[in-house]
Amino acid sequence: MSLRRLWSSPKTLDDVNMVTEELKNLYYKRLMPIEKYYSFQHFHSPSYEDADFENKPMVLVMGQYSTGKTTFIKYLIEQDFPGSRIGPEPTTDCFTAIMYGETEGIIPGNALTVDPRMPFRNLNPFGNSFLNRFKCAQLPNQILESISIIDTPGILTSAKRKLSRGYDFPAVLRWFAERVDRIILLFDAHKLEFSDELTRAFGALRGHEDKLRVVLNKADRVESQQLMRVYGALMWSLGKVFKTPEILRVYIGSFWSEPRRTCDHYQLIEMEEEDLLTDIRNLPRNAAIRRLNDLVKRARLVRAHAHIIGYLKQEMPTIFCKESKKHNLIYQLPVIFSKIQQQHRVPAGDFPDCTKMQERLLGQDFSKFKALKPSLMASLDKLLSTDIAKLMPLLQQQEQKREKKKSLPGVLDGDFLGTFKRGHYKRDPFKQIPEEEEEEGSDIYLDEWVVEKHKPKYDEIFHSLCPVAGKLTGTKVREWMMTTLLPNSVLAHIWRLSDVDCDGMLDNEEFALALHFIEGKLEGYWLPHELPPHLVPPSKRPQHTDE
Repeated sequence: MSLRRLWSSPKTLDDVNMVTEELKNLYYKRLMPIEKYYSFQHFHSPSYEDADFENKPMVLVMGQYSTGKTTFIKYLIEQDFPGSRIGPEPTTDCFTAIMYGETEGIIPGNALTVDPRMPFRNLNPFGNSFLNRFKCAQLPNQILESISIIDTPGILTSAKRKLSRGYDFPAVLRWFAERVDRIILLFDAHKLEFSDELTRAFGALRGHEDKLRVVLNKADRVESQQLMRVYGALMWSLGKVFKTPEILRVYIGSFWSEPRRTCDHYQLIEMEEEDLLTDIRNLPRNAAIRRLNDLVKRARLVRAHAHIIGYLKQEMPTIFCKESKKHNLIYQLPVIFSKIQQQHRVPAGDFPDCTKMQERLLGQDFSKFKALKPSLMASLDKLLSTDIAKLMPLLQQQEQKREKKKSLPGVLDGDFLGTFKRGHYKRDPFKQIPEEEEEEGSDIYLDEWVVEKHKPKYDEIFHSLCPVAGKLTGTKVREWMMTTLLPNSVLAHIWRLSDVDCDGMLDNEEFALALHFIEGKLEGYWLPHELPPHLVPPSKRPQHTDE
């Protein structure tokens, strides 16, 4: 199967769709009526729509300006995207959703919020001040067939804290944090600074620490001793902000496709890069589990919210002193939370933030609140205790089929995972993966081989590496390719493109093709996802005979 298709078989895809449909049915029939009855959307997030269940996994990339957010995204998708800008100053001043599209183009924010196929319709309440700074960049990219990426504005430092964005930046981050599958938070190893806006952004991520992955970027540009100190300072600062007993995982890397600087911790950077890419690569496989997890979290919050509204309604007087009683109840909300926990056995972790709840209650008319309805609460308890449990066998079946699924193409394939030809993995001398059977395909080839004009220069390097029987082993090629200081994931892609006959070795033509790609990459060109016909070496093209 081609790596362009994430799921290895229609049966596996049917399992995923089945879980998604069941989750939608449970939400629309069981949870949404309770949300509407107790006006959940006025206090918390808006109701889910079909697109929230059916959209591809999303990755939110955030960090202070000049930490390498846009470069990180380009590294993942291996190409530029419309509207991207890179520079030491705050070049990204808007939210950009990078998504798959048959044609390349940009969709403005207001148009996105009226498209029912997009998962952004509930961004309308943030108004034009935000929507004018929100857009979608669509492009035909293999990786974007399986995931979508959200690029965010650079978080302002202390020196720029007086600048106003014109919209509630932390609230927008919170909206995305509730819906994405992974949050990548980038820090620059050169300038580690925790500004006021960054601290507020951390507040927006609270409750979603399980999605968070912290990256200490540009690590090849500092000495090992300095890196150790910066890493320690970052861990200490994160511990103060998030105040959780669990230690956040911090990845050390240099996420761009250009040659890295030689440093003592070069191997560490390569290992950390592969760990993070593996985590991102698994997102499409875990999409159904993430949706189920988010639905359970939402249902538990709805239950706590219903008890709060029901209690406030019960305590309100019928005629006199309504306003004074309302303010008294808001003031006593922490005590009310404790009473509900004891009376109804609602865990403390299910309750919303007390301060924010008090702020939202100030503008509400308590006389319009609904009393606690036993039948609705029984339905909600059944959803959490029974209905969700019935979906677990389907998820377990999906888990058992993971071995048959393919990873995302391109840079996300990881550290020399296999040689790539027409969508097939073959033996990789770098990791000694067992060879599989090859299926031949047919392509249309051009007469001219563009590598030919530089081949004499490439042949000199080829013969200096002492080929055996006209071929270089994977070990020799790997040793030479590593001297270019290109990331392992980029070199892996070059290997897959160059080993045309998939025998785990390179002859002089395949080696020339590899050098052609390396030189192009060093000059700033993007690599093709598959080997174009005009780059196939002449000796590897099928011979046609006239009948």
